[in-house]
Amino acid sequence: MKNRYVIPIFVPHLGCKNECSFCNQKSISGQLKMVTKEEVKKTIEYYLAHFKRDDELVEVAFFGGSFTGIEPNVQEELLSVAYEYIKEGKVDSIRISTRPDYINKEILKMLKRYHVKVIELGVQSSNNYILKKCGRGHTFEDVKKASRLIRFYGFTLGHQMMVGLPDSTKLDELNTAKDLIKLKPKMIRIYPVLVIKNTKLEKEYERGEYEPLGLVQAVERCKEIVKMFHKKKIEVIRVGLQNTDTITSPEKEKSEVVAGPYHPAFRQLVEAGIWYDCILDKIKTYNVKVKEVEVRANPMDVNNIVGHKRENIVNLKEIYEVDLKVVQDEKVKPGKFEMKILKTYSDFKEDEREKIEK
Repeated sequence: MKNRYVIPIFVPHLGCKNECSFCNQKSISGQLKMVTKEEVKKTIEYYLAHFKRDDELVEVAFFGGSFTGIEPNVQEELLSVAYEYIKEGKVDSIRISTRPDYINKEILKMLKRYHVKVIELGVQSSNNYILKKCGRGHTFEDVKKASRLIRFYGFTLGHQMMVGLPDSTKLDELNTAKDLIKLKPKMIRIYPVLVIKNTKLEKEYERGEYEPLGLVQAVERCKEIVKMFHKKKIEVIRVGLQNTDTITSPEKEKSEVVAGPYHPAFRQLVEAGIWYDCILDKIKTYNVKVKEVEVRANPMDVNNIVGHKRENIVNLKEIYEVDLKVVQDEKVKPGKFEMKILKTYSDFKEDEREKIEK
């Protein structure tokens, strides 16, 4: 599978006529003014000059805001710049993100002309009450209609959902994941809700009307959701907001985050938690009390198996008194592992007896 270089171009909130309770696109993207075609060209040139391209794919991604809500002539102006690089063979594809109620046949035909390949829809929830509660301005019927149109016109469909929205429960979020799986996206982004400055949600939080998820709670919910998408072979391309100068710990002076389950390595906490559960489940299948095990895994999985700050190794030792040895093995497929018992408690006790006798 080819690696992918992404050239990010942040389009601010100007394309969106709604004011969702959790959203402050200026804080998230760091931009307020609409980008110009000159700025798009400058950004693409900058990234192309710094990519060490061999066989990698290059994608221009218009993030933030609601791209198809921008004035049509501005959309085409921005897309035309990226399209020139596609014609020159320097860029392979274009990605946009938008709202489900900003998709129709005419828009999709226009996007097709400029070789847009991926369209991501901000879904957030499949529960219409929750969508209304946070001011989304669309229903899940809009999501279903837009998703079907996008797939019909041959685009790659992506979805974005949120965990911890006002009045949303774990069951609501599991149901959202199930509902999205039925719509057959190729990829998904999962965002735990953070309380951002200058949003309606901040006011609700200050009045005690909204309580954000704790970090452990958010990780546990996201673990279940990620496993659901993995099972259906839907690529999870992000878990948690991108860490920036403003989207960072609430304790930092410039942070725009007021409260919520922020962590700079949120995705690793989720992925490591999934690995921890798998390894523990495997250990529990043995009919002996295990003291030491070896796990062989692909090098790309080792960091998550070990866990953030070696948390998985520490927890297995402290909670279950099991020593975990992790060995890199490129022969093991990514996402898989092989386990071998190195020592049982019977072996351990025998060793201890021999030491005493000596």
